[in-house]
Amino acid sequence: MATDEGRGSLRNLLQRLTASEAEIEAQELRRESAQCGGTPAGLCRRGEQVSISGRLRTVVYTPRTNLPTLEADLYDGSDVVTLVWLGRRHITGIEPGRQLTVRGRVAIRDDRKVIYNPHYELELPR
Repeated sequence: MATDEGRGSLRNLLQRLTASEAEIEAQELRRESAQCGGTPAGLCRRGEQVSISGRLRTVVYTPRTNLPTLEADLYDGSDVVTLVWLGRRHITGIEPGRQLTVRGRVAIRDDRKVIYNPHYELELPR
């Protein structure tokens, strides 16, 4: 039994030493998301009510003549979900690199997963 555990920890060490920064970040985000009880973004389907925990990659204000929107890409290590706040130009705390948990219903726009006007909770900086 001890040799199996030793092999597993050696294998984990070798994987961490040979993995790229992006792979390590994705692995950490997946672990943190699981600890928060979130649904992996890669498993979310259209129409599902989900809770996703991850890190904001981009935040973009899109001025439109009728309805301004604030869009942000949330990455949880498995996939990206675009968050769209309709009628908003800025939300305090919504910035690239920020960790947050969102809840809402998944929609599909241009073959991408989207949550419109999600409920969100900002996480403490790590």
